Amino acid sequence: MDIEHKPGLGELLRYVGELVDQGAAERYRALQMDYRPRYTPVLRALGAGAETVTDITNSSNLTQGAISQTVGLMLKDGLVARHAVDDGRKSGLRLTQKGKQLLKTLEPHWEITFAAIQKLEDEIGYPLLQVLEALSAVLERQGFADRLEAAAKDREVTDAG
Repeated sequence: MDIEHKPGLGELLRYVGELVDQGAAERYRALQMDYRPRYTPVLRALGAGAETVTDITNSSNLTQGAISQTVGLMLKDGLVARHAVDDGRKSGLRLTQKGKQLLKTLEPHWEITFAAIQKLEDEIGYPLLQVLEALSAVLERQGFADRLEAAAKDREVTDAG
């Protein structure tokens, strides 16, 4: 059976994400680090001055639920600790000494990561990060479900005409 298959957007995005995650995990193993790549946005945000889950969510492209789950794992791993914030309505987060040391260890790795991304962009001839940022921005303005509905209506008009 020879079925021609052209992968869709979601399939390609998941596949690329898997390749990136596998490569990152392989590199962390080579560095003999027991590290979860999902911690990266939280560590980077806290290192840049974020103090709450909302701050972290606002500085990343992840949902509050995903950030909260990651923070829960990081609390268990002793990388972050909760503290009271001045307004008393929320609890804040801070890096523990273990978290600070991990951040210090990872910062050079992240510089290397961005250098590798730059070389990847040069190789493919596209500003990949800019393209993905632009894609996320237009999907935030009009969701993919709305775009699918509009495409279906366009097709109905074309088929009827």
